[in-house]
Amino acid sequence: MPGPASPIHFGTDGWRAVIGDDFTYANLRRVADATGRVFSADHPGGTIVVGYDTRFEAPAFAAAAAEVLAGHGLAVKLSDAYCPTPALCWSVAHDEEAVGGVMLTASHNPAPYLGFKIRLQDGGASPVSFTDRVEAQLRDDEPDGLGEVAMVDIMGPYLTALRAFVDGDAIRAAGLKVAVDPLYGAGRTYLAETLRAVGVEVTEIHAEANPGFAGLHPEPIPPHIDEVRELVRAHGLDAAFITDGDADRIGAADSTGAFVNPHRILALVARHLIEDRGMSGRIVKTLSTSVIVDRLAASLGTTVTTTPVGFKWIYEEMLKGDVLLGGEESGGIGIPAHVRERDGLLMALLLAEMMAVRACGLGALVDDLLALTGPMEYGRNDLRLDPAVKDAFVASWASLAPAEVAGLTVREIVRADGIKFLLPDDAWLLMRASGTEPLVRIYAEASSAGVVDDLLAAGRDMAHRAG
Repeated sequence: MPGPASPIHFGTDGWRAVIGDDFTYANLRRVADATGRVFSADHPGGTIVVGYDTRFEAPAFAAAAAEVLAGHGLAVKLSDAYCPTPALCWSVAHDEEAVGGVMLTASHNPAPYLGFKIRLQDGGASPVSFTDRVEAQLRDDEPDGLGEVAMVDIMGPYLTALRAFVDGDAIRAAGLKVAVDPLYGAGRTYLAETLRAVGVEVTEIHAEANPGFAGLHPEPIPPHIDEVRELVRAHGLDAAFITDGDADRIGAADSTGAFVNPHRILALVARHLIEDRGMSGRIVKTLSTSVIVDRLAASLGTTVTTTPVGFKWIYEEMLKGDVLLGGEESGGIGIPAHVRERDGLLMALLLAEMMAVRACGLGALVDDLLALTGPMEYGRNDLRLDPAVKDAFVASWASLAPAEVAGLTVREIVRADGIKFLLPDDAWLLMRASGTEPLVRIYAEASSAGVVDDLLAAGRDMAHRAG
């Protein structure tokens, strides 16, 4: 007789687990069954769009989930090809019949992982209140009823919408040459083809089908992007654009191969939208995102709203209205005028548009930004701790109140998501448990890289002392 089913919990953005370990067909069907119960209760007979990324057996897992959802009387549309998460979200938001969506992806997690993201009627991330209802509907037994599923093309209309969002004539006239690295993820071929369609000369790497990502970690930050940075330097290209496993996040490099981190990308895109496109609205960022954004907003006459880490919190701000764009430290940036979700492909196109409109290289755009805001450096460490040490460390945050960190006076402590120490001259140190991996993340920002290193070291020391 089988034992009890594995516990399933939704984290920062969906349920994720290792394929063949907790991410099994049995558990997937349980999650799809619970999701179908909630959607069918709220929208009997409604349409659900299902997509999947490039990971191992993702198409088969997506088909299995789709059949279970259809078994609840829902009309299910399954993508006929792998797709970025933003494509799934855009498709839901622009389908008058759709009441929600499901994306089979583990985003930036390593290749052994797969995940289950739920999206609502506007394409936005499901809030905790929704995923709590899904968890409450989980059953130990697999569902019996399966339904018919329709195969649909979601990529064609989505890519057309991307091209329409930017000034293709301006980009074409600039004669840009760029590298694209999808890190074997769901952005492969799609971003390169879209840039080529607006006249950009593109060299793409890591675009072959490779469910194991050839050992690469599909997160668009160093050292995972070192190869494309070298490619830019070696071939004299204007920039590199990198997307993560499901292409909702972006990283970039300038013509020298220097990494342009997501904080700076968020600020650049905000500046472009306000100064070059005449758009307006609040900027929403997570508390792990740079103060450069706040400084820029002040100079542009707009405001910043800060949320806990996780795009679902940004999404909730978007629902309130008057949001120009929202972004997070990990590279997820979204514009509600497009869809209330992150879109790495759109951000790459907007960076290309900004370079074209301002007739300026990406590195020069960053230099000009920092001349306006003042320089700030940023760093992050991910600690894989023994579970007992991790639990002790996290538990210590409730009472942790040092007067100094790395020799800097603690001016304020924020406990909204983990623990964040606010320090002189806008420096800060944040420590929080990851919502998607068994990690403690340590983030720091200061006016010099040396101070950032000291702050990260102080965070690591606190972690090891807790054990």
